[in-house]
Amino acid sequence: MTTTVRTRVAIVGAGPAGLLLAHLLGKAGIASVVIDQRSRDEIERTIRAGILEQGTVEALTSSGVRTRVLAEGHRHDGIELRFDGAGHRIDFADLVGRAVWLYPQHEVLKDLLETLVSAGHDIRFGVTAEAVEDAETDRPRVIATDADGQRLEIEAEFVVGADGSRSVTRAAVTGSSTGGYFREYPFAWFGILCEAPPSSEELIYSNSPNGFALISQRSATVQRMYFQCDPDTDTAAFSEAQLWDALQARVPGTTLKEGPIFQRDVLRFRSFVAHELLRGRVALVGDAGHTVPPTGAKGMNLAIADVLLLNTALQSLLDDGDERLLAAYPTTASRRIWKAQHFSWWMTSMLHVMPEASDFDRMRQLGELRTVTESRAGRQYLAEAYTGWPLEELAL
Repeated sequence: MTTTVRTRVAIVGAGPAGLLLAHLLGKAGIASVVIDQRSRDEIERTIRAGILEQGTVEALTSSGVRTRVLAEGHRHDGIELRFDGAGHRIDFADLVGRAVWLYPQHEVLKDLLETLVSAGHDIRFGVTAEAVEDAETDRPRVIATDADGQRLEIEAEFVVGADGSRSVTRAAVTGSSTGGYFREYPFAWFGILCEAPPSSEELIYSNSPNGFALISQRSATVQRMYFQCDPDTDTAAFSEAQLWDALQARVPGTTLKEGPIFQRDVLRFRSFVAHELLRGRVALVGDAGHTVPPTGAKGMNLAIADVLLLNTALQSLLDDGDERLLAAYPTTASRRIWKAQHFSWWMTSMLHVMPEASDFDRMRQLGELRTVTESRAGRQYLAEAYTGWPLEELAL
């Protein structure tokens, strides 16, 4: 038995991008249906770090999302680049007059879900998208299976793929699930969560002969830290003492505050940009269209930027029948995407030790770090990119 649902916009994926788009469209009176194969509890319990650009915070607060970011998030006005045993502060407030907020992605999801569910929005959990069909018609369809194993078809005026890096929707836009520009890096991050007070007031990005480390934060009592490792590293192969030794060796000149480690994982580094972001009446946003390594803190912020552009385009299309803004979406979104790809690659290559690095490469890398930190122009570029470029508008 097949159940058919009709709506104006079908959104595949209840991540930050899909949920924010549903919220913005709803405010404009445009109905949508959001589906996700996970339960609400699974979505809210998926622990992921979050560094929100100022523009992302402004988008959430100004759009009426019931967000706790200003009350519970941690505003940061700078970061520290550490290399050759010394720290160098990048002062965002002085350099660009902007800031970032540490606020985990799962907290953003809780805020968005609370906002949408309380408004009675149609979000269907436990529904698995299998395909998107008829992209180049005015009635594209999502073919899915619901939580009971029954076939579900969603007919819409537009379909948005916000279904992450393993997107099902992508094939309807690019012709294949993998169609895009791709790079995989020869290292990964070994991440830990530990019970300890912060080791630093601001995030430390550390380059050392032993490899990279990021000393981040989660709360007053729980900290998040990462160190560079091989992508195939077994998380169970290290004792807690060995993990602390590995971290401490990568931040010389700083004494880390240690505590019990209760979570460990390995995060692989990949960059991807889909060859196309739009085909007919189907568009991609967020990780469905592009992924970046985490060094530049761009992933969720890029997704939000996509949504702000696509929301404007869809309102023009569905309310006024004007397709011009939609046609401009891929070009405008791609400009920011590739700037973010470059910044993420630059930060990654500047701070990590490549497996085949020679002594020359090491000395050149230190020269690059000094070039950035000893020049106001260099520090300003890093601050501008890290805190987020101004959001572009679609042009006719």
